[in-house]
Amino acid sequence: MCNSMRLRMTDHRERMLDALLDATGENTKSKAIDKAVNHYCRCAGANPAHPTGTYEELMERAVEQGSLTLDEIAEILYTDSLPVRHNRVLYWEWTFVSSLIGFSSS
Repeated sequence: MCNSMRLRMTDHRERMLDALLDATGENTKSKAIDKAVNHYCRCAGANPAHPTGTYEELMERAVEQGSLTLDEIAEILYTDSLPVRHNRVLYWEWTFVSSLIGFSSS
């Protein structure tokens, strides 16, 4: 197994990695990437570690129950790498993804 990896860094990749460092609170790019990959695999599912992803779980529960409260949605989507909370004004805190995709709740 390879102990290192090289990436051709473009301006965009550098900005995204900087945003990832800020969003994850990690001090190294490798730890930030690990956190992002773990989160993605958990949410996407269809992999050995997480056969059913959180997005699939969210859709299944919505179909079963007919609707979900904001608390229920936040509970399903919450991960350590992406703490999801809501407040009563219906704004979401996406502490991980928001800076990566340029999402703003205001």
